Amino acid sequence: MDPHLLRTFVAVLDHRSFSTAASALGYTQSAVSQHIAALETDLGTRLVERRPVAPTPAGARLMEHVPALLLRLDAARADLARLNQAPTTRLTLACSPASLGTTVAQALARLRAGTRVDVEVRVLGREAVIEDVLTARADLGLIDGASAPSDPLPLPDLGPTTTVAVAEEPLAVILPVDHPLAQRGSLRLPDLTQARWIDAPDSAVPLERLRTVCRADGFPSRLRHRGTDLLGLAALAAAGHGLAVLPLSLATALPAVVAVPIRVPRLIHRTELVHPANPTAAARQLIDRLLGDPTLT
Repeated sequence: MDPHLLRTFVAVLDHRSFSTAASALGYTQSAVSQHIAALETDLGTRLVERRPVAPTPAGARLMEHVPALLLRLDAARADLARLNQAPTTRLTLACSPASLGTTVAQALARLRAGTRVDVEVRVLGREAVIEDVLTARADLGLIDGASAPSDPLPLPDLGPTTTVAVAEEPLAVILPVDHPLAQRGSLRLPDLTQARWIDAPDSAVPLERLRTVCRADGFPSRLRHRGTDLLGLAALAAAGHGLAVLPLSLATALPAVVAVPIRVPRLIHRTELVHPANPTAAARQLIDRLLGDPTLT
């Protein structure tokens, strides 16, 4: 499958319009139509309904594969480009919001104290962090999530990259200060399956992950929070819109909410470093500090 045709296919379905997709891609509408027709001929099936523009069943199934396929192609291009990359003192670190904790901040401080590295920190959703590392928009990535003690995070196939744990800590539920459970010493997540929850997959532990670890349905979303604004998430929880799960140290630092540790199931908040097989010199220095190389602290 030609990746140019796949990108056109994605644009058409994203915009639900051949003309708007053509404008976004810088093509003529005729070229877009030709791309879709060529892809359908290649795969031997109709992929896009024309009026109105919508995926056929085959097109919907193809869309389940295309983002990962295009990402891996971009990752391969970026991986090869890194082989010929000139040395640089710039470092771009992409982080999910709950991964940017004390361990990371201290490692960055040690790096900047001993070197002349120019550091840029980007706070993104977890999927965006992985994509930025794979496509070389970031030199390193930090992602976080809930797992059983010492278990790695469940991640997609990352190709020629390495992941390693850099921090683990307890998890907590954030609640309004006047919530009936706010004075508890700890909580059982299975007891909260029918509570009101905030769906905040980029900043808190995703609700689908809570269902998986509790092996239970429930955790209904009453409000969706999109983005990486933790203070905004705390304000929503404080106003009674729902609960959310965050690492304990972060949860206790947020204003206007109470953080109650999770006792059951046995879970930890895990932060993992994601880096390419051939990191830059500046990235390698931060990796060493994050992993506690005593010769560099």
